[in-house]
Amino acid sequence: MERNQFFHRELLDKLKKWIDRREIYAIKGPRQSGKTTLLKMLENYLIKERNVNPENIIFLTLEDREILDKFSRNPKEYVRSFIMGKENERFYFLIDELQYLPEGGQKLKLLYDLFENIKFIVTGSSSLELTGKTSKFLVGRMFSFYLYPLNFGEFIKVSSRELNNVYQEKSKWVRDFVTEGKNFAAPKEDIFLGDFERYFEEYVLFGGYPEVVKAEDMETKRIILKNIYETYITRDIIELLRITDITRFRILLAILANQIGSLVNYNSLATDIQSYFNQVKHYLSILEETFIINLLKPFFTSKTTELRKSPKLYFMDMGLRNYIIDSFNELAFRPDKGKIVENAVLIQLKVNEQTPLRYWRTLAKAEVDFIIESRNNLIPIEVKYSPFKQPKISRGFRNFLLAYQPQRALVLTKGFWGELKVSSCLIKFVPVWYL
Repeated sequence: MERNQFFHRELLDKLKKWIDRREIYAIKGPRQSGKTTLLKMLENYLIKERNVNPENIIFLTLEDREILDKFSRNPKEYVRSFIMGKENERFYFLIDELQYLPEGGQKLKLLYDLFENIKFIVTGSSSLELTGKTSKFLVGRMFSFYLYPLNFGEFIKVSSRELNNVYQEKSKWVRDFVTEGKNFAAPKEDIFLGDFERYFEEYVLFGGYPEVVKAEDMETKRIILKNIYETYITRDIIELLRITDITRFRILLAILANQIGSLVNYNSLATDIQSYFNQVKHYLSILEETFIINLLKPFFTSKTTELRKSPKLYFMDMGLRNYIIDSFNELAFRPDKGKIVENAVLIQLKVNEQTPLRYWRTLAKAEVDFIIESRNNLIPIEVKYSPFKQPKISRGFRNFLLAYQPQRALVLTKGFWGELKVSSCLIKFVPVWYL
């Protein structure tokens, strides 16, 4: 199927909302997640819908060495060169790849304070705090946004207009249930189940990087993922972060890719790569700051029986993860099927996250995959990508419900709809792709 080459990104709607405010926009996200395209879409919106003079929109990429050199040496004069004689007009500076700018935070603060008529919008392929400690200088002056590879909702919108309409309706049921407690009646028959299952399994195998989604065949998808991986290693890791022991870093990535959904054992990882505890923690911090992995923290109260320290490991794109382990076999034939789907759920929750996300696990190994802390409510989520004939929950899930008495919960299934009441908790069983 030929897919639309211009992807609508949900983040664009958020950016439009506050475009008239003075604060700097900082759009952060992994390399090749679509940040440059998003800037161009925002530019198009300003020209066509806000009637901004195109000459008042300045697009700069700091990957261009000549631009970077001039900007670095005298940012004030460089910016003034574009607005001379128009100081009373509104300008928009779209600055791509800010992480290449030395002391970027200080320079942005200077420009923000000097030019009240300019809206600065910047992107970075690593967390901006990682290189220039940007946020330290821009407290109260910057709104941060995150652009990840396409989530499943964006993927469906690209892939099928018909299914997108169905997805929008049913995913809204699930979101409203989670965020507001709104009940809904599950459909007696889901005629699109097979279609969604097919698209969902493609998504969890190849991920959501825009260029990968555009590609029509498996070989091209693999080549693009290889390019993303190698560019990340050479640009972010070698060039930007000056890590010299690349072999050790690659080995660590391969080990982590085989441990998705597992608790992180820093000492074991240090032994595996012949390193030491602090270096492993540093490497994992870099991987998280550059949006390759997510370290999910545990949920706990004062109860001493619950684990408090070890995070669970997930990747932020399954295509990249599957490339690293060199496996794109169909889900039905994979021993890691359950962990892949669990990781895909983490991505969806993380991208849509408005509230803290945790996991729960006791010393007795009772476990709940995800806990959303929303408006003083706890919403446990269990991932069970297997056929159901009737609603049922695990013992660990039941233990959590009885211990914490949440009002609602989710079990994410392979196409099964249903509900169950345990004590005062209403549990909805919904197909995983509608999350």
